[in-house]
Parts: sequence; C-alpha cells; structure tokens
Amino acid sequence: MQCEELISYLSDYIDHNLDEALTKEAEEHLATCHNCRVVLNTTQKTLLLYRQHGQVTMKPVHREKMFQRLERAFLSKPENCD
Repeated sequence: MQCEELISYLSDYIDHNLDEALTKEAEEHLATCHNCRVVLNTTQKTLLLYRQHGQVTMKPVHREKMFQRLERAFLSKPENCD
C-alpha cells in the first residue's frame, strides 16, 4: 500500500470499516511510514478533541499554518515510504 492509498482509506480505517486484507495492508504500511502515522494520529486526535469540545473556531491564519505543516510533513516522505 502506498501513502496516497492509505490516505484514501483513512476514514474507513479509523472507523474499522475496512475488510481484513485492507486493514492488514494499512497496518503494515503504518508500521514503516512515519508520515502516515503522523496523519493518522493527528486525525484521531482531532476527532477526539471535536467530540470532547465540539466545534472550535480557528483563525484563518492559524488554520493555514496548520495545513501547511501537515502538507510539508506529508510531502517529506522518508525513503521507506511508498
């Protein structure tokens, strides 16, 4: 599984809606890909915070900085990440 594929399945992975084979592929990829683990962990933490605190308004400048950091982290793939 490559990063782009994992990201496309991320919501279903978090919700435990993938079949056994795709779940295994996702877990194998996550075991070796730091960037995808960061995206997964960040997404899970965001969902948890949302559930705990409801919708929080973020200033546009802060939101843009957050998306830029996430994009840089995702685009700076280490060698072992497909």
